[in-house]
Amino acid sequence: MPRWRSFSSRAAACLLLTTVLLASCALADIPKTPGLSTGGSKKDKLKAEKLPPCKACTALVNSFRDGIKRTERSKHDGGDAAWEEERLGSYKTSELRLVEIQESLCQDVVRGEDQCHQLAEDYEPQIELWWKNHQTTHPDLHQWLCVEQAAVCCPDGFYGPNCDPCPTCFGNGKCKGNGTRKGNGRCACEPGYAGENCDSCGAEHYEAFRDETKLLCSPCHRACATGGCTGAGPNACRVCRAGWVMDSGRGGCVDVDECITSNPCTKHQFCVNNEGSYSCLECDKSCDGCSGDGPDLCDKCADGYELRDGMCTDTSNERRTQYANFTRYLTYLGLCLATCIVLQNSTWLAGLVGLAVAIYISVSEYWLNTTPQPSATPSPRILDELLQQQN
Repeated sequence: MPRWRSFSSRAAACLLLTTVLLASCALADIPKTPGLSTGGSKKDKLKAEKLPPCKACTALVNSFRDGIKRTERSKHDGGDAAWEEERLGSYKTSELRLVEIQESLCQDVVRGEDQCHQLAEDYEPQIELWWKNHQTTHPDLHQWLCVEQAAVCCPDGFYGPNCDPCPTCFGNGKCKGNGTRKGNGRCACEPGYAGENCDSCGAEHYEAFRDETKLLCSPCHRACATGGCTGAGPNACRVCRAGWVMDSGRGGCVDVDECITSNPCTKHQFCVNNEGSYSCLECDKSCDGCSGDGPDLCDKCADGYELRDGMCTDTSNERRTQYANFTRYLTYLGLCLATCIVLQNSTWLAGLVGLAVAIYISVSEYWLNTTPQPSATPSPRILDELLQQQN
């Protein structure tokens, strides 16, 4: 390859690398525009959140009210406060206090803080006008600003663009759009209530109390299915849930005892009936199948247990005791044989060993015979029967 071609290739590569580096530096120097980042903390997102007009105005008013409470005792002697007392009247309605409130306005707002600051700027003339001229005649800032001046809210109990009156909802629901310039004014009933004015009971509820102004609905018994009920208790059900059957004689729902009608549990479990259902509990460890709780309700004793006095008793301790006795007696025999062997060589030594063996055997037997042995504890049902027999 000619030298000029090799040189031109290297020059092109250097030029390309230089261009890439310059472009990277230029991009790094571009300032980041706020709001373009896809991330952002949760707090920043809450600050930038946009609230409905009425809710945003209410947040502004609440923050202003908090400022009023915060500055109730902010009067100072001398300085600007004394000048305000002399020129503008009491500190309570002074411009100094208004400025102090506005300095911290919206700082306590969690959701929509940015929107609150914007509204504070937009409504600043109205707020100053209310502060100077309408505090006494219109003490409710929310009513004066949000309802009358900004016209973004309605008084409580009214809704829609024209602030039409809300229905009563019979005290069992809320008017959609209540207090705002939105909504259709329909009742959103609480659970258990139905009807356009929430004046009737919903599904699976019955009328427990009613007068001209109030209705109280209570839930049906758990035995009742979707058909509802006519009153309290399972006898008032129209349709029964699974686990219950309709009593053709008395009416209403009666619990099905699955433990009698079927055998839903395994061999090593026993059945306990519940309202509308059942539970399977494990048998006692001494049982190989059972009809209830405790070693006295076993169908058959498990391995290592024997039926004694109507109760499956653990026999493993007895076997261990028998083995211990056999081992003990075998040890005694070994000691006696050792004494006899020693006797053939030395009489006095055999006598000494025999005395030690006799003392050892006597002390061991005395200790074993005087140690209390643990007794088997009968089940609660057996104890109850014994107490009844004694009485």
